[in-house]
Amino acid sequence: MTKQWFGTVCLAFVFIQSLTHAQTAASQETADAKIPVYDAVAIKPNDSGSGSSRISSNMDRYSATNVSLKSLLEDAYGVKEDMITGVPKPMESAHFDIAAKVIDPDPAVLKKLDREQRQAMRREILLDRFQLKVHTEVKTLPVYEMSVMKGGAKLKVSSSTGNGSSTHTHNVAHGTELNARNVSMAAFASTLYSQVHRTVVDKTGLAGKYDLDLTWSPDDRSAPDPDAEPSIFTALQDQLGLKLQSAKGPVEILVIDHVEMPSAN
Repeated sequence: MTKQWFGTVCLAFVFIQSLTHAQTAASQETADAKIPVYDAVAIKPNDSGSGSSRISSNMDRYSATNVSLKSLLEDAYGVKEDMITGVPKPMESAHFDIAAKVIDPDPAVLKKLDREQRQAMRREILLDRFQLKVHTEVKTLPVYEMSVMKGGAKLKVSSSTGNGSSTHTHNVAHGTELNARNVSMAAFASTLYSQVHRTVVDKTGLAGKYDLDLTWSPDDRSAPDPDAEPSIFTALQDQLGLKLQSAKGPVEILVIDHVEMPSAN
């Protein structure tokens, strides 16, 4: 058995153990870490047929509008939608509105919650109201590894002192612009998935949080634009000093074992 093969097996085992535990012991997780729970949760189907959806949260509230089950799972488990399997056919087209809040919250506790702890709170909604049961499988798939170029990274360290972060992507005159504030390299790598359609693994070795601005041109333009921004791969190199290289690695697949339409309010 080679060291490389052994390492891959160990990493896959860690992936499986970590997310399986998150699904089967979410209630214990919130209790042990004294993480608040959403005491009041209202869920109703959304039959509007609208193409827009939204998920938002603040200190003591969580809301989702016109969201699919896969979107809720991605938000709560951090697994991209196309890495989720097992959605029952009756629920593939179903959309939901959710309004949840913590009753009598402790502002000091809520302020200290990080992203993973808030995800644990949202998982509790799915486990309780949707009777959700999941497990993970790890498959070796094509990925991109994000690393620092030889000349060094061109990153601005965030001046924010809080745990909150934000990422916004919008169209500009000749391409797309991404603005990220107070994000870790791991979080930024995860954000890139929706642009390169492949899991991005953070290999930068950079700690801390950063404010990032990136502008690029989509690769699917029907005709060349002489004023277009560079591709996202070139933009990462030129603007941030980061590069993406093709590789293969373990990727988490979230498998739904059981899920029901949400229970009545």
